[in-house]
Amino acid sequence: MKVLFVPINREGWPFIAIFAILTLVLMTGAYALEWFNAVQPIGWVGAILTVWCICFFRDPHRVTPTREGLVISPADGVVQLIDRAAPPAELGMGDAERTRVCVFMNVFNVHVNRSPLDGVVKKVAYRPGKFLNASLDKASVDNERMSLSLETKDGKEIAFVQIAGLVARRIVCWTKEGDELKAGERFGMIRFGSRVDVYLPEGVEPMVSLGQTTKAAETVLADMNSTEPARVGEVR
Repeated sequence: MKVLFVPINREGWPFIAIFAILTLVLMTGAYALEWFNAVQPIGWVGAILTVWCICFFRDPHRVTPTREGLVISPADGVVQLIDRAAPPAELGMGDAERTRVCVFMNVFNVHVNRSPLDGVVKKVAYRPGKFLNASLDKASVDNERMSLSLETKDGKEIAFVQIAGLVARRIVCWTKEGDELKAGERFGMIRFGSRVDVYLPEGVEPMVSLGQTTKAAETVLADMNSTEPARVGEVR
């Protein structure tokens, strides 16, 4: 039953309503005008798209690890890239490169984004841009994005960036500068395919590997209290 009644994020209801109404119009209109055989396939396509839209905007509850120092994945998806890069210039965090973990979300993933750890939001900066495939490295530079920096109670600073993708046309961010976030707390979403980059504090190594599947608010990306070297993995 839990699978059938997953919570739906409020951002999705207008889209679900539009898809459902169009499907209803197509199906009932086909019967009324005796065009059912001609319009029926289109009506079923509308029904399938309505179900997909409901699935896209699902917002399931998650169990978040709460130990201090853990950096939690902000997005469902796959670890597409682990490299070193400077945080977005608009955050004012300097030019020094940090370890960056990029999580790519396809159109079937949950797209609600969660805070990677506890802290105070120091900066929220929107930058318009292109809509390249979010799996490309240059998407982090060229695409539309919403960048956030967050400071922990012990003064460490982390950045995470919502990046629009090829299909995405709307980044939603519900938090603002000065807000306090808890690890796993919802702070925004990106509609219809995208990616989230996390810039770790210097000296912190990722605990995930390329190609690994992540769950927002549950998968541990890194541990700021650990001296463990970066992990590697292999397909088995």
